[in-house]
Amino acid sequence: MFKIQVLNPIAAIGLDQFPADLYTLSSDTTDPDAMLVRSYNLNHATIPDSVKVVGRAGTGTNTIPVATLSKRGIPVLNTPGANANAVRELVIAGMLLSSRNICKAWEYVNGLQSEGEAMEKEIEQNKKQFAGFELMGKTLGIVGLGSIGVKVANTAISLGMRVMGYDPAITVKHAWELSANVQREHSLETLLAQADFVTFHVPLMDATKNLLNATRIALLKKNAVILNFSREGIIDNQALLQALNENKIQSYICDFPHANFKQHPRVICLPHLGASTREAEDNCAVMVVKQVRDYLENGTIVNSVNFPTVELSSHLSGTRLLIANANIPNMVAQISTELAVAKLNIASLINQSRDELAYTVIDVEQPVSEMIMEHLRNIPGVLQVRKISV
Repeated sequence: MFKIQVLNPIAAIGLDQFPADLYTLSSDTTDPDAMLVRSYNLNHATIPDSVKVVGRAGTGTNTIPVATLSKRGIPVLNTPGANANAVRELVIAGMLLSSRNICKAWEYVNGLQSEGEAMEKEIEQNKKQFAGFELMGKTLGIVGLGSIGVKVANTAISLGMRVMGYDPAITVKHAWELSANVQREHSLETLLAQADFVTFHVPLMDATKNLLNATRIALLKKNAVILNFSREGIIDNQALLQALNENKIQSYICDFPHANFKQHPRVICLPHLGASTREAEDNCAVMVVKQVRDYLENGTIVNSVNFPTVELSSHLSGTRLLIANANIPNMVAQISTELAVAKLNIASLINQSRDELAYTVIDVEQPVSEMIMEHLRNIPGVLQVRKISV
């Protein structure tokens, strides 16, 4: 029986995918096999030794101590693409809110004191101040061509926009999905210099912190619109505020309210609504539960932010050893030697690595005793060992 600790409300359509005869779900179990989170901050939490995997029903993992979990051999799984449509639609809405001055116009109408013909006359006299511009023919620069960036690009093309994208690490899968009409840029600076709108869709990490800084803001066209539905920290808020105050940028649309921008006339801040749709929450829940189950039951790792992808068959005739280890020389040889000494025949062996971590999967035909498991755990560089038996 697997124990799952659920630390945030997760859509029932996902949690229902855990079979009751194999899983128990609780928010306060002390020895879970897996932890499920949405926004719960694990950075300062105690993560029990029993935990084998952490699942995030969403994309960002800044609230999860990934480096610490990596040292313990614990995969962190997320759900890229599950909320992509929700964010795509919000990005398009953000461009329209900015280009048509919708928020200011709405506030103006709500503040009218006149009625009837007087109100109609007042509106006709003042509506010019809210005149905007159309998206068609404008240039959109997209930084990050993952699941969300590709969807935004393709939609913008259908709206008649010129679209440029920058992503030096675009995957083959996303490249195939991207419209042929999207112009690939080889430098961020070139993209910024040409775009009327710039939208960011990259994870927050050391390489992307303050990706848009004062130096790069200076490259932007006058009256450019900046959109950030990615992560707080991607943009240097102080540098952006100065550019807004100096009228170098028309507006900033973001999903991360900050004290610097509160009540600023050129800023529209939303309360982190990117994935806040019923459909996105359902998609994330179903996806993360499937991935956690596949890891616990079969050893498969998919959509991990720290371990390599390893897809495994559920067909098993003996014992499957699942070993998380450091990506260093001679690991497979040492593991194989321990099994040979125990007279265990290897039916299949997979070893995949990602940066400093590796994942070794070995199917053997016989049962594996706890003493052998302990010998494997004692090999220098082995981080976690578990087994699945028929």
